[in-house]
Amino acid sequence: MPDQPSARRERRDPRARLALKHVIDPKSTAALPEHYFRHESGRLVSVLSRRFGVHRVELCEDAVQTALLRAVQLWAERGQPDDKSAWLYRVAVNEMLGALRREKRTDASVDSTEQAAADAGAEEPVYLDHEVRDDQLRMLFVCANPAIPRESQIVFALKTLCGFSTEEIALRLFQSHEAIYKRLQRARAALREHVEELETPGIEELATRLPAVLEILYLLFTEGYSSAQPDEVIRHELCEEAIRLGRLLDEHPIGAVPETAALLALMYLDAARFESRVDGAGGLLLLEEQDRSLWDGELIRIGVSYLHRAARGDVFSRYHAEAAIAAEHCLAPSYRETRWEEIARLYRMLDGIAPSPINTLNRAIAIAEWQGPDAGLALLEAINPPPWLLGYYLWDATLGELYRRRGDRERAIMHLTRALGAAPTHAEQALLRRRLGMA
Repeated sequence: MPDQPSARRERRDPRARLALKHVIDPKSTAALPEHYFRHESGRLVSVLSRRFGVHRVELCEDAVQTALLRAVQLWAERGQPDDKSAWLYRVAVNEMLGALRREKRTDASVDSTEQAAADAGAEEPVYLDHEVRDDQLRMLFVCANPAIPRESQIVFALKTLCGFSTEEIALRLFQSHEAIYKRLQRARAALREHVEELETPGIEELATRLPAVLEILYLLFTEGYSSAQPDEVIRHELCEEAIRLGRLLDEHPIGAVPETAALLALMYLDAARFESRVDGAGGLLLLEEQDRSLWDGELIRIGVSYLHRAARGDVFSRYHAEAAIAAEHCLAPSYRETRWEEIARLYRMLDGIAPSPINTLNRAIAIAEWQGPDAGLALLEAINPPPWLLGYYLWDATLGELYRRRGDRERAIMHLTRALGAAPTHAEQALLRRRLGMA
C-alpha cells in the first residue's frame, strides 16, 4: 500500500495509468464518430450550455451532433485538423448562432445573436462561482437540481453528458425504453421552466446534489466495465471519463467526502483487472479463469489508498461496501483462497444500505463458493423476485450455473438457454454457450 504522499501524487495525475492504454489511432477517421461522441460530445454540450444557457440544452445537443456529423464527412476528405476539439467547438457554436437567429425571427424574447456570439467567444474559464471548474462536472451538478424530478436526473445526465443511448440507460436502470424517454422529456421540461435556479446553485445546495452526481459517475463506470453494447465487453473511454470526473470531484471541497473516495477506490480496483477480463479473441473470462499476473498492481495500490481514505469518519455507503468487495478479490492470492465468507457478509451489508435483489443474487454466488451450490440455491429459491429480475439474464445465468454445479442438468439447461436469449453482448452469449456445453 502506498503512503499518503504517494497517494496524493497519484491523484494529481488526471487519469493515472489508464489514459494512454486504449487511445484510438488518431489517423483512423473511421473510429472518430464513436471516439468523439464519448470523449467530446458531453464536454461540448456542457460548454455550450454554459455559454448559451442550460434551458437551450436541446439546441446544444443538436449543434454538437451536427458538428460531429460534419467531422465525419469533412475529415475523411480533407484530413483531420490539428486541434480537433477547437474545430468541433467552432462548428457547434456556429450551429447554435444559426439556430438562435432562426428563433429570433419568430420569437422576440430570444436573446440577441450578437450578445450570444460575444458570450460564446469569451475565452475565460467556464466554471460555477464555487469553482467547479470542469464544464462537464458543473453540468452534472446542474442535472442534479431538485427542480428536475429525481428519477429524471440520472437519465438526463447519462443521455446528454455521458452519451448513453436510451436502450443502454433502460438496461442499467431496469426500466422500459418508453419510461426512460418520458423521464428524459420531464428533465428537459424542467430545464426550460427553472432557468435561473438551475444556473446559480449555492454551496449548501451543491452539497445536497452530491449523492445524485456520485450515482451518475457510478453508472457511467458500470457501463464501461460491463458494457451493454453487443460488440464491446469493456468500454475503456467511459471508465476513464468516470475516473477523471471522480478525481476532479474529489479535489473540490464539496466532493471531498468519504463516499467519493470509496467510489474512486471501487473504480480503480475494478479497472486493475481490465487486461485479464477478455481472452485473445475478445471473449469474456470469469474471475476464476483470469490470469492474475495481468492485474495492474499500481492501480490496485491506488484503489486501496482511496479505500483507506474513505474509512476516515463514520460514513459507510454502498460505495464502501462494493469497494471492500473489490478489494477482497484483488488482494486474494488466488481464486480458491478468496475470502468468500467475508464477501457474502459485505453483500449482506450492502443490501442493508441499498436494498436490491441484485445484491442477494451476488451474495448467493459468494455463498455457493463458500458453502457449495445448494447453499446458494437455497438463498435464491427463498426470495420472491420482482418481474424485472426474472427477465434479467444474470438471474437465469446464475441459477443455471448453480444447478449445473449441483448436477441438475435439466434445470441448468433451461436457465442457461433463457439467459443466452437475453444476454446483451456477443461475449456474454459466447460464455453462456460454453456453460451450456458443460451442462
